[in-house]
Amino acid sequence: MAKVHLIKLSVGSESVEQMKDWQTRRSGQRKDGRYYHLTRMWPKRADELLDGGSIFWVIQGVVLARQRITGLEEMTGADGIRRCAVFLDPQIVRVEAMPKRPFQGWRYLDPKDAPRDLAGGREEADLPPSLAAALAEIGVR
Repeated sequence: MAKVHLIKLSVGSESVEQMKDWQTRRSGQRKDGRYYHLTRMWPKRADELLDGGSIFWVIQGVVLARQRITGLEEMTGADGIRRCAVFLDPQIVRVEAMPKRPFQGWRYLDPKDAPRDLAGGREEADLPPSLAAALAEIGVR
């Protein structure tokens, strides 16, 4: 079995730091403090996701970060609708900026098409996503 990733828009986030802050505040949603992203659809390729897959986050039209997927769990909301909780490692890994057009929901991402982690796991100050995308397009980042 080969691993596969997910790609998802971080709706409302203007930076990786803002997304990280939001997740930290939401991690209290569970008694064990683990953060999860809730989605309506259960991934058909769950085993491949759990074989080392990550969720790549698109912020302001640019893929800028990823988080390792640590588990999937069915959850039923107060409305009685069953959903899939995608549990994520709290470590957010910055990746090389990659422009991405808007889309709805999430998509599978083949590892060969995924942006690479930034060299040495470096933590850079957030550039505006539009600048990061422009630099990526000309091969600077």
